[in-house]
Amino acid sequence: MEHLQTQGISLPRLGLGTFRMQGDVCRAAVESALGLGYRHIDTAEMYGNEEPIGAAITAAGLPRKELHVTTKVWHENLAPDAIRRSFDTSLKNLGLDHVDLYLVHWPSKNMNLPAMFETLMKLKGEGRTRAIGVANFTVALLKTVVEEIKAPIACNQVEYHVMLDQTPLRKYLAAKSIPLVAYCPLAQGKVASDPTLMAIGRKHGASAAQVALKWLLDQDGVAAIPKASRTESQKANLGALNVGLDDEDIKAIAGLPKDRRCVNPGFAPAWD
Repeated sequence: MEHLQTQGISLPRLGLGTFRMQGDVCRAAVESALGLGYRHIDTAEMYGNEEPIGAAITAAGLPRKELHVTTKVWHENLAPDAIRRSFDTSLKNLGLDHVDLYLVHWPSKNMNLPAMFETLMKLKGEGRTRAIGVANFTVALLKTVVEEIKAPIACNQVEYHVMLDQTPLRKYLAAKSIPLVAYCPLAQGKVASDPTLMAIGRKHGASAAQVALKWLLDQDGVAAIPKASRTESQKANLGALNVGLDDEDIKAIAGLPKDRRCVNPGFAPAWD
């Protein structure tokens, strides 16, 4: 498994997303993934599944330093005191003494960025999170955080897949050596039935989903966290690492529509 080095942490490029996984199903999924060799687990306070994930991590008995755990603070909890309360609860639910990466899950219209990042940097300074970052931040917001506040951002986690162009954001992140972590990397399953991706898959003895995932992982500075509760899906996603896409494949993928955003809640920022 390749890793991305960022702000003192080593981020496995393929991780497990856990949105909408709950209870015993979530615990079993994480135990399965860890058993298969996944070492990057992504969660959030809003998912309501940190406890089963913590139980799965405990059951796996892996050395803590081998594991990367990301969690996130919800956009309604971005006041400094609320961040601390959320963080304490997340750590307790996960049963850990630190997380590897703590993200602002979504920007908020009334957030105080300097106060937020002062709090996040204190948590980092206390060793309770090894790194801090953001999710769903636009280039305009990133410029404020990175260039004005000078916060040590370890990643921006955003929706990114073969059907959504993120070129301006990618260019900015690359210029600042900040990784992009792609959530919904399979466009919530839409890639599986795409004729172009299916055709490329047939050529390589792979599925359309594996083609879509490898397209992301072939890009510098990009990691991906596909959600997969079934062991077969988790294995298939790992199998994507062995797919070799050629120039003809890349050209065909470039021709797919690039305006299909799957996640756009009412509180989302105005996308650049």
